[in-house]
Amino acid sequence: MIETSTPTGLRSLSPPPARGPLSSTLLEALRREPGTAVAWPTTATSADPVGDEDLQLALCLCYELHYGGIAGVDPAWEWDPGLLGFRAALERPFEAALRAGVPAAEEAELAEVGSALQRIVAGDDGPPLSRYVETQATVEQVRELLTHRSAYQLKEADPHSWAIPRLAGAPKAALVEVQFDEYGGGRADRMHAVLFAKAMAAVGLDPTYGRYLAQLPAVTLATVNLMSLCGLHRRLRGAIVGHLALFEMTSSIPNRRYATGLRRLGLDAATPFFDEHVEADAVHEAVAAVDLAGGLAHQEPELAGDILWGARALAALEARWAELLLGAWERGESSLLPAAVAPVT
Repeated sequence: MIETSTPTGLRSLSPPPARGPLSSTLLEALRREPGTAVAWPTTATSADPVGDEDLQLALCLCYELHYGGIAGVDPAWEWDPGLLGFRAALERPFEAALRAGVPAAEEAELAEVGSALQRIVAGDDGPPLSRYVETQATVEQVRELLTHRSAYQLKEADPHSWAIPRLAGAPKAALVEVQFDEYGGGRADRMHAVLFAKAMAAVGLDPTYGRYLAQLPAVTLATVNLMSLCGLHRRLRGAIVGHLALFEMTSSIPNRRYATGLRRLGLDAATPFFDEHVEADAVHEAVAAVDLAGGLAHQEPELAGDILWGARALAALEARWAELLLGAWERGESSLLPAAVAPVT
């Protein structure tokens, strides 16, 4: 088993191999001084932005500059005007694809956001990944699952916390209530990112932040890039609230199944992270749906459509991600990219 000190989830990541011209241009630029002239692409065209390996990696790296940073990269790159323009060129097709991929909210839904979120949950017929892990997954497949999830869970709650200064009154209080638990209720050893890192170590994975980035396919990166996109843009504050609301509303049962699957495989030491989410997210569900999302829609009715879009975009991406994993496993293949091979598009 890999030994690890209590991780923070805030370490800078090591630059991964490029996957095409977009990520190559970015990684080459980041080796230089901020302000250096770069021939940034001003548009990023792709038939499938969500599944575009090059675009999603480049966008992920742009966003990481706002989190823990990238090893060896000058922090001043975070606000470099040229790089921000490049990031916007990546974001436009990504957001457009996400909006085109889900139905627009109906008029009746805009008036009752909390109820609409409940119907989205009830109507979710995505692939039964958690049921598969509970009953059939092998130890290696569980390791793959945790490897995929490390892209977000090692910085769990951070993308949603960008919304705190952008809300006011009751919705802000509700968001802080949820986030307080995500960050361990004041105890560093109970932070969810820390618990996940310990779960990784318990199954023989390296919990170093970004350790497996080179192996994470575009769809996995897209699930996290959606959070960063919505969290970093004030105009999308409704979407990040809707994302968090659905995230909390659909978390308790899958995490119970994951914990059961881990115990079936004798991986009991990895279960505290999942057990914590069974309890915490059952409490968060009502707060997130009613007080946070419903409260924001009441306070700012013009955000109701984005709240529901954020929720639906999450559901759509999670379904596509689950299909990727289950499809690979059914074929007897790994759902991860080869460790030593970086695809070029």
